[in-house]
Amino acid sequence: MEYKALILCFIASILITPLVKKLAVKIGATDKPNERKVHQKLMPRLGGLAIFLSFVAGVLIFFPDSGYTWPLVIGSTIIIVTGVLDDMKELSPKWKIAGQLAAAIIVVQVGNVKVEYINLPFGDTLQFGWMSIPITIVWIVGITNAINLIDGLDGLAAGVSSIALLTISGMAIVMGDFFVSMIGLITLGSTLGFLIYNFYPAKIFMGDTGALFLGFIISVLSLLGFKNITLFSFIIPVIILGVPISDTIFAIVRRFVQRKPLSSPDKSHLHHCLLRLGYSHPETVLMIYAMAALFSLAAVIFSQATMFGSLFVLFTLLILIELVVELTGLISQNYRPILNLIRDYRTKR
Repeated sequence: MEYKALILCFIASILITPLVKKLAVKIGATDKPNERKVHQKLMPRLGGLAIFLSFVAGVLIFFPDSGYTWPLVIGSTIIIVTGVLDDMKELSPKWKIAGQLAAAIIVVQVGNVKVEYINLPFGDTLQFGWMSIPITIVWIVGITNAINLIDGLDGLAAGVSSIALLTISGMAIVMGDFFVSMIGLITLGSTLGFLIYNFYPAKIFMGDTGALFLGFIISVLSLLGFKNITLFSFIIPVIILGVPISDTIFAIVRRFVQRKPLSSPDKSHLHHCLLRLGYSHPETVLMIYAMAALFSLAAVIFSQATMFGSLFVLFTLLILIELVVELTGLISQNYRPILNLIRDYRTKR
């Protein structure tokens, strides 16, 4: 049944996206070029509405019967309204955060989606108590914005989100979690259908409508799929979402080092850095897809490994992330500790 949902939502998204494109142009939901944008012409955004409508169709037709279903749909609707208003009028950051908080609170309070405890190694349990609510809300809002931050090139956010959704859904199928696998594949089908129009050269952007929606859905599914389990297993969704999470973390570090406000935009995200190194638009997107796929593969290996194997996977990933940061200049062009060590070692030899 999950695969039927995937195919139906894929077809629905292909059919709905051209209609949403016409609507975006008609109501003025367009993206104008500026010094921070890569595109050079006026582009319709609001494409996320097509993803959402396909998603809703899939949920209503295949309706996964769970206490999480309606809170997730209601929270998603709040996110979509926030995104549509932003794509039309460019909301201030405080109103965008308010919409995300409202959606997260619906899922947490009504749907009872909470990370209440983690089983630590050697039999101990870490209970979060009252902190479970703010921890869960921070996770949802954080991942929602992380996906939004990587939405800077044609097909980038949609492709990275699809890889994450495929991984989460696949692991949910293995674990026998019908709800997470069904919602994951419904969202995946809706996103892939849209990606046909969004990959380079894009005919429509997903806008904040799509980036916020995908981030919200992925954040909730990753919690539902891996909640209340061991410390090492809780790291799995962090690894799956390694690309958007690391890009967000280094954006915060970069702005702190440069003494800029955290909300200030820049052109130093991973995709900007790769473009500056001379890679073409599609090459940059495909390279980041490959990174996202590598993180997902590492998450699968991590989930099956022993404790020492898991630690080795984590250590390897951290080294790879550090090398990418230094090679691309993600923090600054002068930050190259490991590369400098390698250079000094070669010089001495």
